Amino acid sequence: MAELRVGNDRPPVAIAVGHQLDLDAVIDLYRDSTLGERRPVDDRERMRAMLANANLVVTAWDGDIMVGIARSVSDFAYATYLSDLAVRRSHQRRGIGRALIARTQREGGQARIILLAAPAAADYYPRIGLRRHDSAWCLSPDEEVTPP
Repeated sequence: MAELRVGNDRPPVAIAVGHQLDLDAVIDLYRDSTLGERRPVDDRERMRAMLANANLVVTAWDGDIMVGIARSVSDFAYATYLSDLAVRRSHQRRGIGRALIARTQREGGQARIILLAAPAAADYYPRIGLRRHDSAWCLSPDEEVTPP
């Protein structure tokens, strides 16, 4: 694990890559970061599938406590879809989210990072260097493509 210094008065946070994680710890992190408000944290099987099917997961650790996660799907050549970025409330504003994105970018090879921001986080991403892209489109599972 690489260590990240996030302040002179705090111990370093360790950054790790891999998705062999305790599901309860992941769900607890999502809930404590507010991302749980927008993810199916009460559906354990769906959360398990989300974690298992992500092929690039970067985590931040304060000792034995997972304090951040960047969960992505990548082809490692063109596109890395950063599905989730979550940092515990107690650890926010310390550079952990930025470090998780930077490590995701490094692990993704030549792929560009693509994400959909939650409205509450929309101001965060431009501050750390991401550019807005106005032509993203979504189709929910309960919606259908309209016939020709």
